[in-house]
Amino acid sequence: MMDEPLYPIAVLIDELKNEDIQLRLNSILLLAMAEELGVFIPYVGGVEYANVLLPPLETLCIVEETCARDKAVESLCRIGAQMREQDLVEFFIPMLKRLAAGEWFTARVSSCGLFHIAYPSAPEALKTELRTIFSQLCQDDMPMVRRSAATNLGKFSATVEAPPLGKLLEPQDCVAHILPVIVSFSQDKSWRVRYMVANQLYDLCEAVGPEPTRSDLVPAYVRLLRDNEAEVRVAAAGKVTKFCRILNSELAIQNILPCVKELSTDSSQHVRSALASVIMGMAPILGKDATIEQLLPIFLSLLKDEFPDVRLNIISN
Repeated sequence: MMDEPLYPIAVLIDELKNEDIQLRLNSILLLAMAEELGVFIPYVGGVEYANVLLPPLETLCIVEETCARDKAVESLCRIGAQMREQDLVEFFIPMLKRLAAGEWFTARVSSCGLFHIAYPSAPEALKTELRTIFSQLCQDDMPMVRRSAATNLGKFSATVEAPPLGKLLEPQDCVAHILPVIVSFSQDKSWRVRYMVANQLYDLCEAVGPEPTRSDLVPAYVRLLRDNEAEVRVAAAGKVTKFCRILNSELAIQNILPCVKELSTDSSQHVRSALASVIMGMAPILGKDATIEQLLPIFLSLLKDEFPDVRLNIISN
């Protein structure tokens, strides 16, 4: 006979899998359940029984409701962080692989957020397999999956042998294998994927290694600064000073400054506002002469912008 504390979980699994949609919807509040299961370890007998919580959360990782899926992933991460190493290998990683190979894109989207929990405990052969699976998710047919992979790339890589991104592979393979993935994401046909790259490119550049390697990403960043989607330009513009910090001043003046001039007169007020919030920090990077000759006119232009937030962002910085 099933232990009493585990019986409701078994019922939950059955209800979530029931073909009657109304029954599934009425059985629980998906978001609340996904959140509560994350703190359920004490109620199932402790860490040694934590694996019994994985099946209902795995099911919640596939539902249509994005908020419920995200909360289920968060709860799985919380549980996985407490599980014993052998249980991660026996239960957590097989669940991750099922989600990553799921027929529904929602399962594959959710799987991207679990690799950083699974990877450290995996034996070497399994680590290789997980890297391969993640690489496949990066090239998935569905933009939502690629976006999730792009979002979680840094988090996953940070769990792998340091330094973060480059050690997804051996150091000598970093430039050959990681940089093309980043460049590919920066040219993805989905603007949401490009947006995520624009948001995280600085962190990715820091991770890939020395300055010559980072400079290989300058063309990708320039493309993002000139992207045809305003949302992507907003994200890229907001990182312009941080990105210039990891380049030498010559590269920044030659490649990034022309884009900054274009962005200062961008058709989107939100792009101009994002630029205005960070542009003052470029002065010490470019040096006195370049600041006076090229940056100062941009400051003055933004100070006269018709949109008050642009002017405020310049003044407040």
